[in-house]
Amino acid sequence: MAMTWLWAIASLVFVSLLSLMGVFTLSLREERLRGVLFLLVSFAVGALFGDAFLHILPEAFKTLGLGPATGFWVLLGILIFFMGEKVIRWGQGSAFARSAGLKPLVPLILIVDGAHNFIDGMLIGASYGVSIPIGITTTLAVVFHEVPHEIGDFAILVHGGLSVRRALLCNFLSALTAILGGVVALLLGPVVQGFSNVILPITAGGFIYIAGSDLVPELQEKVSLSSAFWHSLLIAAGMGFMALLLLIG
Repeated sequence: MAMTWLWAIASLVFVSLLSLMGVFTLSLREERLRGVLFLLVSFAVGALFGDAFLHILPEAFKTLGLGPATGFWVLLGILIFFMGEKVIRWGQGSAFARSAGLKPLVPLILIVDGAHNFIDGMLIGASYGVSIPIGITTTLAVVFHEVPHEIGDFAILVHGGLSVRRALLCNFLSALTAILGGVVALLLGPVVQGFSNVILPITAGGFIYIAGSDLVPELQEKVSLSSAFWHSLLIAAGMGFMALLLLIG
């Protein structure tokens, strides 16, 4: 039990520290930064799909069985993430309608990002509640999709009027909600019967939704043979990386 908490807290702290990496992009020109982000997003797509289908779902079928119940929880996960994104987009639209500029979006971005990180933390904590290997692979999947996400948030905060130092601080404070989410999941796991087992397929559904609905459409915006080659290669690399991690299971 102590090892589970140690691994989980270390993973959650690492994920939270990713919020500071936006500072490393300041020296990159916008065109170069967009190219790097697209490559990171491609790898994240493969990692999310790979974690969902190679790690989380097999573990969920092992604990919940091969019947339709597991599929139901996966579909519920997709629905939950869809509804959550709808609420977020509605909030952003309302903020734009009430404001003449971008600055009012800054607190909204921080609130939305804090909620997003809290959920990521719960997914990581619940995964460690099942086993350390599942927790590690879920953490890596979160890391790969959080890197471009955190860089994007940092850029929005700076563009919204915050200084670089304040943008880094606010982004980091928002990221700390991941630790809170992880602790909540770890505490609920032993108390609520079947909590971790149900969270697993919901996590898989969330990862499938994020990869298929949010990230893949971004990659489809850039149409060329070279982009198709590199995006496909990196998606396969992300899947291959998750396949290699089966060796630690």
